[in-house]
Amino acid sequence: MDSGGSGLRVVVGTPDRGTTAPRESREPVRTGPRGIDPGHLMAQLVPLVRELTAEAGVTGLGTAVVGAAGLATLGDALRAELPGALEREFGVRSVALVADAVTAYVGALGARPGAVVAAGTGLIAIGTDLKSWRRADGWGHLLGDCGSGAWIGRAGLEAALRAHDGRSGGSTALLARAEELFGPARELPGRLYPRADRPAVLASFAPQVAACAGLDPVADGILREAARHMADSAAAVCPAEGEPLIGLTGGLFRTGAALLVPLEEELRLRLPHARRVTAAGGPLEGSVHIATELARGSFTLPSDESMLYVVTPKRG
Repeated sequence: MDSGGSGLRVVVGTPDRGTTAPRESREPVRTGPRGIDPGHLMAQLVPLVRELTAEAGVTGLGTAVVGAAGLATLGDALRAELPGALEREFGVRSVALVADAVTAYVGALGARPGAVVAAGTGLIAIGTDLKSWRRADGWGHLLGDCGSGAWIGRAGLEAALRAHDGRSGGSTALLARAEELFGPARELPGRLYPRADRPAVLASFAPQVAACAGLDPVADGILREAARHMADSAAAVCPAEGEPLIGLTGGLFRTGAALLVPLEEELRLRLPHARRVTAAGGPLEGSVHIATELARGSFTLPSDESMLYVVTPKRG
């Protein structure tokens, strides 16, 4: 399973025959005073799994992998309650509760040492030497997520407002696009600040910054600075020894060459010993990989109390 801000996706399968096509719920799992709500997650998960087990011709489930956004900081209730709930409902005995950054890593690189930058509205980097996990950033749009879609969009809107005021560092091209998208510049704070989905609104302006790149030096500078931030995060988590792999995953990398070209330059500069590879898959594929290895008894990734929490049957 892969659970995030837009809902959850689930597959069922066997190590030998592969998995079903995903079924999904578009309702994000609630969070509350105890963090991610296990009851709400199970209420969505159970009917989807029942449909998928019938479709796959699977009569019993032995292993479950739950990839969840926010697990590292909001996962206490899941760790306490979900393994028992999955065993009662489906007979599952082996459970891995996995931060979405880890499933993104495994989906991209598998069980190989390296670093992955996962970037969309937010941004986090995660790396492993197969002995432990390291993470950098992922602190949200107010305190971090440097180089993310929200970060690029906010920088672009700041440049637009600088042009509106006549201050240095402004961009008339970005001002024109901001007013086309959001209305008069003077009304922008009133349109943005009350929104509960501010990160997504900020990120919606990132494609406009990319569209101005190549013609507007301010837009070029924003994207190059975003690339430096990404490379900083990758360097903070990448193993220093050997030839680790570097992968990029997430919707922000569909921005195109305006971001990718400076990012590749920064990665070569900061991590000359690492090798860039194309991500093999995304977070759901990462969950499937972990589940397959657990079911086969060949799981080798390092466990971690907050990011990769594994419960297996006790022997004896």
